[in-house]
Amino acid sequence: MHRDDGTISLYVVLFAPSVLLLAGLLVDGGLAIHARQRAADIAEQAARAGANQIDDAALRRTGKPVLDPARARAAACAMVTDYDATVTGRECDADTRQVRVTVRLTVRSQILGIVPGLGSFTMTSAATAEPVTGNDAP
Repeated sequence: MHRDDGTISLYVVLFAPSVLLLAGLLVDGGLAIHARQRAADIAEQAARAGANQIDDAALRRTGKPVLDPARARAAACAMVTDYDATVTGRECDADTRQVRVTVRLTVRSQILGIVPGLGSFTMTSAATAEPVTGNDAP
């Protein structure tokens, strides 16, 4: 008669880390994808908010939408600030033609955080918007 004592323990010791790694990649990978999409959404919404800040005097004078860079920058950054505390960095820039917004989100790992150096990760996304009038629309 064969003795199989410890065979199952050996399989558990060998396969448990692999299963834990795969679960970590699944859960934390999903968090990374969600963070990337959220950063893109925040950046796009902020850029649109900045693109709404048209210089009325220049519009009346030229008939073309021209941004007020200071107001556009302030509106874009204010919109990013209104989001929750997961936003860990932002850059807002504007000129008379367009608004550029970059957003960074930091997310804490749920499973892979037990591995040193994988406790959190940062996702970055950028968006650009420019004012468009009914005559300029594609």
